[in-house]
Amino acid sequence: MNAPTTHLPRVLGPWMAIAIVIGTVIGSGVFKKPNAVAKDVPDFALAMLAWALIGMLAMFGALALAEVATLFPKAGGNYVFLREGYGRLAGFLWGWVEFWIIRTGSIAALASIFSESVANAIREARGLPTGTDVIAFWPRQGMAVAVILALALVNVRGVRWGGLLQLGITAVKISSLIGVILLPFVVLGFVSEPQHPPRLANISPAWPADWSAVSWSGFGTALVGVYWAYHGWMNIAPIAEEVKTPQRNIPLALILGVGTIIVLYLGANFAYYLVLPRADIIKLGDTPVAAEFGSRLLGPIGGVLIACAIAVSVFGALNGNILVGPRLLYAMGEDGLAPRWLSRLHPKFQTPVAATMIMAAWSCGLVLIVALWLKNPLPTINLFDCKLNPNPPAGKSGFDVITDFAMFGAIGLETLAVASIFVFRTKLAATPRSYRCPGYPFVPAMYALVMSAVWLNMFANQSAESLVGLGFMVVGAGLYGVFLRRKP
Repeated sequence: MNAPTTHLPRVLGPWMAIAIVIGTVIGSGVFKKPNAVAKDVPDFALAMLAWALIGMLAMFGALALAEVATLFPKAGGNYVFLREGYGRLAGFLWGWVEFWIIRTGSIAALASIFSESVANAIREARGLPTGTDVIAFWPRQGMAVAVILALALVNVRGVRWGGLLQLGITAVKISSLIGVILLPFVVLGFVSEPQHPPRLANISPAWPADWSAVSWSGFGTALVGVYWAYHGWMNIAPIAEEVKTPQRNIPLALILGVGTIIVLYLGANFAYYLVLPRADIIKLGDTPVAAEFGSRLLGPIGGVLIACAIAVSVFGALNGNILVGPRLLYAMGEDGLAPRWLSRLHPKFQTPVAATMIMAAWSCGLVLIVALWLKNPLPTINLFDCKLNPNPPAGKSGFDVITDFAMFGAIGLETLAVASIFVFRTKLAATPRSYRCPGYPFVPAMYALVMSAVWLNMFANQSAESLVGLGFMVVGAGLYGVFLRRKP
């Protein structure tokens, strides 16, 4: 029998590290979020600008966070950076929101999208019309719960198992997105045919004819939606303690991973607009734009292929989140900011088994809570003569609501984590660094300023989600002050 260990083993090589960055980012966002962006942004060039801007900001953030992560190559990621940079309260608040909303909300949303994608693939294969329920509502929720628990067990078995699974799925999803990018050129080109209007007409005029009519608030809302599609590029940091040669492999994974994602996202969105006019994208509602894209180019087989690609992509992102997420609870357990037993490792597999199963259990709980909420809408609340509707707005799915709640906490606290580079340049000025952020201080400052503006814009356009998220953080701060402030 293997002797118990108190440290996570370094078993993840550079390719697995890159696969974790790419694989946890590319999920459902690039297939579903273009619909929401088209609603908020009226012009092709502005829509592409939204994807490019957030991609550039993600790269700026990656360049800065790589320096911080190589200073603290430990389990926990942002929790460690915020704790070391701003104090234990900041670290606890990240853990509080990350566990209850951000990470588990993302896992729940991805699992729900996975079950929907499987149902869509079956429907497309059977040639049934859009909206046909081939898998009933509650069996779909059961499938979402089952896939979360199954992947949790895989990752309990060993981080190498989870990493190898991530590497294989990431290779498949990259290939599928390259196929999406090339498909319009291979199948149709730019030739006008009676059944296919000129492709360039879909992106013309590219820029707004009247800039005064552009809703910059709507553009900010679109940026939040795009940020969900890029969200997860930090996911190498929570698992840094298990990366081989972290001073080299963490910056490599962040820079190559984010760069690859930017190219794939811009290429896919360009391909969508070549085939689908903006008006058609908006009409799709909750139907992924990629599904309609595939159907128009290849007929029924295209819809099946895209539905399968979405299912595989979401499965990979789900596995990545279940792989890295429990390291937060492990690190907080070691520090005494969560129950100590969460930091115990399996004596054979050397994985945080309790932390993994607790995170999986709450993610399953969120799947079922949101499902009950959608099936049984809550009554309107009268508060100080104001009527508050606690249900998803018209035309907004439970998936979008979950991601909006998750993004509010994520944008604010993740921006602080990237900005911690300024703190450590002062506090740890004499500490040797194998990697330094290029373009410092401009690069991290631009990231912090733009993402702070996006975060503040949420108060104006998504006030309900913002206030709930802020209130949840206040509750966490209160609990810390009462129960944890004096603990060593």
